[in-house]
Amino acid sequence: MSRFNLIDEKWIPVRFPDGTRDELGIRDTLLQSGNIAAIEDPSPLVVAALHRFLLAVLYRALEGPTDIDQAKALFKEGLSEGRVTSYLERWRERFWLFDDEYPFGQIPTFEPKAWRAWTALAAEHNADNAKVLFDHVDVESPGTISEAKATRWILAAQTFSVSCGKSELSHTNTAPSATAAMVLPLGRNLQETLLFSLVPQNQEITDVDKPLWERNPESVKSLKVGYGRSESGLADRYTWRIRSIRLEANNPGRIEKLAFASGVDDSSVDQADPMLAYRIDDKRGKLPIQFRERGLWRDFDSLLPDGSHLAPQVIEHATALTRSNRDRFPRSAIVLGQANNKAKIEYWRMERFALPDAMVGNRYIRAEISQLLKDSEEAQKSLWVACRNFARNVLSRGEREPVRKDISAFLEQMAAISWYWSILESCFHEILQEYTLERDPDDIRYEWLKFVRDTLLAAWKKHSASISTGNAWAIRALVKAERPVLQKLKELNDEIKKLEPQKEEV
Repeated sequence: MSRFNLIDEKWIPVRFPDGTRDELGIRDTLLQSGNIAAIEDPSPLVVAALHRFLLAVLYRALEGPTDIDQAKALFKEGLSEGRVTSYLERWRERFWLFDDEYPFGQIPTFEPKAWRAWTALAAEHNADNAKVLFDHVDVESPGTISEAKATRWILAAQTFSVSCGKSELSHTNTAPSATAAMVLPLGRNLQETLLFSLVPQNQEITDVDKPLWERNPESVKSLKVGYGRSESGLADRYTWRIRSIRLEANNPGRIEKLAFASGVDDSSVDQADPMLAYRIDDKRGKLPIQFRERGLWRDFDSLLPDGSHLAPQVIEHATALTRSNRDRFPRSAIVLGQANNKAKIEYWRMERFALPDAMVGNRYIRAEISQLLKDSEEAQKSLWVACRNFARNVLSRGEREPVRKDISAFLEQMAAISWYWSILESCFHEILQEYTLERDPDDIRYEWLKFVRDTLLAAWKKHSASISTGNAWAIRALVKAERPVLQKLKELNDEIKKLEPQKEEV
């Protein structure tokens, strides 16, 4: 017996402009998207996965956009209620969460050797094959979750699962884009947010691009031998079945156990994801920007379009859509994703950035932002060298050369460098507000270099103050180590003097 149809049931968490919250089905979310402020969920991974799922629905319901002209017309006229409703009704039987033939996102014939706790779906929760982060649910007695929550986590699992070695069926690699930082430009409402990311793909691809629900579930036999294929388009990519899942149906309305194993391998090569920013690696070519130990703001220039076309296509598309209507330009973007190390999730994150006004129109500011970030990195190098010299001098105690790992360990516990970056991050967000169409870039860099200089000086003074009451060895080591910082301060002062605005003669 079929139950919980995703078209009608309440399962997508949304926030309205007045701050009230609700959960809606697919149809109401899309048809009311012009009156919805945003999709919100405690998990950034769920938020990203829900946007990608809704985009896949729109690609199929609207049969496009297939070019920028169609995208602009769509942006002007809004979503077609008739097309959305007609498409959802056509595929209604594929959106049942529980169904004998087509349970949404699941393999109906998958009979696992052992049913697993629902926590296997979510990176945020403990699982029987993952390390505990902040959650301590007992996987032997996990309790239950709602069908709405299970549906959201099915989508997040299909979007963000990483390769985990052994599996009951076979072995599947990491989901497409699972380890990359995903970007979403934010509109005044959910409909604009979705249309900003609905990047055109050509008619030939659109015709064959099939999402998860338009495909028949793969057989267990084929999954056991390692089934794989290439992507047919963006709707396919955004709903890729990287894991074989089946919810246990013995507790109506609640989910306690599920089957969870490897799924379909993606054999596509060099398929670009419109939500990702890329960089060029000398040896490995074009690679997506990922969350790293350092803050993503230090890679902020990678989000900005220029002639290299390495920025997220969704940002380029949003800029193109609003070129003749600046009031609708996205004022901010969110970046969502997770960091992993050897298939182990280290953290998940969502960061929000204001997009500079100067991006409106045809002006590229990526090179200018890159220079600011380069200025801060070079100043940090001088601080790092000074700190390393201090560590070495303290440990040497004369002529003895300390081993490298001891210097590294000493350096890691020093607060100066992390303090430098934490202070400069707030300064960076402040300087982004200065990037208007009218402001001279040299004046902005002048302000930025003063931030960098003052922060570098303050970081070294803070470190020096912590040593001032130390012994003679420490004070001597401090004096011998500070030369790189003093040299960089001189360089910064010279550059600031060159950029200093000239006073008008009276």
